[in-house]
Amino acid sequence: MSLALSGCFYANTSQAPIATTYPYSEQQRMQAAHHWEILARHEAGQILQRERVRFRDLHIRASQADGYVPYSGGEFDRGFRTLLTSELVTRGANVTTAAGDNSVDVVVGVEIVEHRGRGFVRPPVGAFTALTAGVAVATIPINHWAEPALGLIPAGIAADVVSGSWTYTGNEEVIITTQVIDQDRILYSSSNIYYINKDDRRQYAPPRVHYPDPAIPLTDTW
Repeated sequence: MSLALSGCFYANTSQAPIATTYPYSEQQRMQAAHHWEILARHEAGQILQRERVRFRDLHIRASQADGYVPYSGGEFDRGFRTLLTSELVTRGANVTTAAGDNSVDVVVGVEIVEHRGRGFVRPPVGAFTALTAGVAVATIPINHWAEPALGLIPAGIAADVVSGSWTYTGNEEVIITTQVIDQDRILYSSSNIYYINKDDRRQYAPPRVHYPDPAIPLTDTW
């Protein structure tokens, strides 16, 4: 008996930690200018809820200024700052085109994350159940309904219900950070993470300019 128990003990141990996953969660994909508008609307509302920011002049600073957030740029940088300006003005905020004595800087930062070694990602919870149930339901009425084509209706309904919520995971993500800065103090900071399409990468972070290595001067050894 003791030998059997010792065998079970060693069978359920490991020489290294076993990889596990985080609890099920969802992350949205940003793939339309309307999605930029939704984020701008959210950030404008959050900014104006801060007591220390509500009655200050807001100067939305370009990301290239002073070398801040060097990875930002592209269509998103211009479009999001424009949308954020519109949302803040609509809500009655004092938005200025130049910094002043009572102003604070609104800065938008963008960081691209590219996964190169991502392993297997499981489908959404219930994906296989929904698909197999659709197939099973589709085959049942064929033997009972007068028109066999009607058997595809349940599967079609199931596909319509779930297909609009699913999208591929992809390897590209973007971290968008909006901050309100008063000199050396950060009065507001909010970061949001989204999946993006691979071909949309340039909209968020154009490729860096690679400068050639400096030439090494040659000296005579005579």
